[in-house]
Amino acid sequence: MRRAVLLAALLGMGGASAQDLAAYRELVGSLDAAAAARPQSAERALAQLDRAGAALNRLAPTLGNPPMVEGLEGALGQARAALARTPADLQAQVLLARGLARGALYTQTLNGLGEGTPPGAAQVRLLGQEFGLSAAASQALRSDAGAGRAERVAWRLQRAAAAKVRAALNEARPERTTASYLALARAAGWFTTVQEAGAGSLRAGQFTEALTQLTAGDRAGLTASLAALRQGGTELTQALATPPALTAPAPSTPEPSDPASTPAPTPTEPPVPAESPAPATAAPSSVDAVGRAYAALGRALSASGHGDPVTAREELARARTALEAAPEALRTAPNFEVYLADLGAAQERRGLRPDSVQALISGLAGLERGSLPAVDRASLSATGTFGGGLRAGLLLLALLAPVPLYLLNLAFGGRNPFWRAITAALALLLLPTFVEGVLGAVGWLGDLIGVAALRAAPAYSPWSSPFGLPLRALLTAAALGLATYGFRGLCVQFGLLGGRREATLAPAQTVEWEEAL
Repeated sequence: MRRAVLLAALLGMGGASAQDLAAYRELVGSLDAAAAARPQSAERALAQLDRAGAALNRLAPTLGNPPMVEGLEGALGQARAALARTPADLQAQVLLARGLARGALYTQTLNGLGEGTPPGAAQVRLLGQEFGLSAAASQALRSDAGAGRAERVAWRLQRAAAAKVRAALNEARPERTTASYLALARAAGWFTTVQEAGAGSLRAGQFTEALTQLTAGDRAGLTASLAALRQGGTELTQALATPPALTAPAPSTPEPSDPASTPAPTPTEPPVPAESPAPATAAPSSVDAVGRAYAALGRALSASGHGDPVTAREELARARTALEAAPEALRTAPNFEVYLADLGAAQERRGLRPDSVQALISGLAGLERGSLPAVDRASLSATGTFGGGLRAGLLLLALLAPVPLYLLNLAFGGRNPFWRAITAALALLLLPTFVEGVLGAVGWLGDLIGVAALRAAPAYSPWSSPFGLPLRALLTAAALGLATYGFRGLCVQFGLLGGRREATLAPAQTVEWEEAL
C-alpha cells in the first residue's frame, strides 16, 4: 500500500526542469548491475546500489519534485533491504525501482511538453530506449515530441507500457516460483507509467495483492488475482489501441490553421493500427529475453577468454535473469531447470574457463530446439565436474612432469647426445601440461583471493589461448624431430642402422678366437 501511495505521488507531480540524463543512465545502469551481481556477491550488489544512490543524489535537483525523489529513495531503500533476502527479491525491487525511474523520465517529459518546452532529442531518444520502442515507433515519437503533441507522446509511451504489462502478466503463473514472482514485479514496474492513463480497471493495489498472495503461497487467491489482472491488461490495451485525434486544438486556433491540422491525421493514422496489436509486441519481448541471454553469454565468453572471471560471472547472472523472462515454450522445455542449475553453478565456479561458457551457449541453443541434447548434457556435466578447483589439480601433473625426465637422465647419463635429444623431446611433449597446470592453479588461486593479475593467468595457457594450438603443433613437431634424431643415433650406435654389417662380423670373430683358446 505504501508503494501505491508513492506511485500516485510520483505520477501526480512532476518537474519541468531539464533532467540530468547522464545521472539517469548511471542510476538505471547501476540498478541493473546490482541485480546481476547479487547471485554471485551481495557486497558487489551493495556497491552498485551505492553507486545508484550517488547517481540519484545528482539527479534529484534536476527533477525538481520532492515526492518523486522520495519515491525513488524509498525504492532504493527497499532494494538495499532485499540484499538480506534472496537474489530474486533484489531483482524484484530493482524492477520496481526501474519503473519509478522510468516514470520520472516520462512524467517530466510530458510536463515539459505541457508547458510548451519540447524535450531535447537525447531525452526523447532515451525515452524510446527505455520503453523498448522499435525504430519506426521511435521516429514517430520524435516527430510528435518535436511538434509539441503531448497527447500523442503520452499515448505512444502508454501503449508500449501497456503491452509490456500484458506480456509480463501472461508469463506469470499461479504458482510460487521465481519466474512468476519476477513477472509480476515486472508488470507492476511497467504499470507505474501507464496507470495515469485511467483506462481499464487495473489498479496498483491489485499488483501488491497478487505479490502478497504469491509470497504467502495462496494459490487460489493468486489464480483469481491473475485472472483479474489479465482482464484489466486486456482492457487497458484495447483502450489505448486508438490514437488520440489531432483535431482537438482546432477551436482555440485561428481559422487558417484548421486546414493544416485536418490533413495531419491522414498520413499518421494508417501506420498506427499496424503497431497496435498487443500480441505482436508481447512476442518480441520474450524473444528479446532470449537475445539478451545470448548477448550476456557472449560477453561472458569474451571475459573468460581474457582472464576476467568476475565479469564473466556477472554476465552469467544477467543471462540467468534474462532467461527467467523467456517465452513459456522455452521455460517448459525438458531439462530447462537442469540448465538453469548448471548456469547457477557456473556463476559460483572459481577459475571459470571459456569451454564452460561455450557449453552453456550450446545448451541454450539445444533448448531452443525443444530439448537439451545428450551431447550438450554431457558437455555441461564434464565442464561442471572437471572445472574450478578440480581443474587446478592439473598442478599435480605439472609437478610430476619432470620425474620421468630425471629418471631418464639418471639411467643413461647426460653425456650421450642421443639420450639428451630424447630427453628434450619428452620435455617438449610434457611442457604444455606443465604450463597448463601452473597457470591454471595460479588463475584459480587469484580468483579465490581476488588478485586481478593472477586471475588473468589462465588466458595465456596452451589450452585456452588462441595461440595454444599452433604452439602445441610447433612443440610436437620439434619433439618428433628430436626424438627421431635421438633414436636413430642410438640405432646407429648399436649397429641396427648404418654400419650394421661391420658390427655383426666383429662378434663372430671374437667367438671363434675364444673357442680356439
